[in-house]
Amino acid sequence: MRFGRGDSYCALAWGSRLAEAGDADTAAAVLRGADVGLTARERALAGWVRKVAVMPHGTSGEDVQELRDTGWDDLQVFAITVFAALRIAFSTVNGALGARPDAAFRATAPPAVLDAVTFGRPIEDETSKLS
Repeated sequence: MRFGRGDSYCALAWGSRLAEAGDADTAAAVLRGADVGLTARERALAGWVRKVAVMPHGTSGEDVQELRDTGWDDLQVFAITVFAALRIAFSTVNGALGARPDAAFRATAPPAVLDAVTFGRPIEDETSKLS
């Protein structure tokens, strides 16, 4: 599953933030849907968010228990789920309005993150703006 349901804007923004918190190669792997370099706790989180994004009605108590088993409490699971749902909504708005990632991402996003985002709308040119 592609990060942000194929929205390059969200993928570049959040992939860049993930790279700051960890490293660019791990962020690029997560953007590609791989859990390389993640801890068990982070893998459980990534798996949950993918399930919420792709098939929320297919989640189960076992999925929630996996999160608990890796250290997430029920309030955190709720917050993660709401956050993921809101990101999906924001990605939908971006897509519907034709939003393209800001040209500044060319200079600010790590090269590994830029290489991983091969989906969605292209980064805008310096001279183009969403009308």
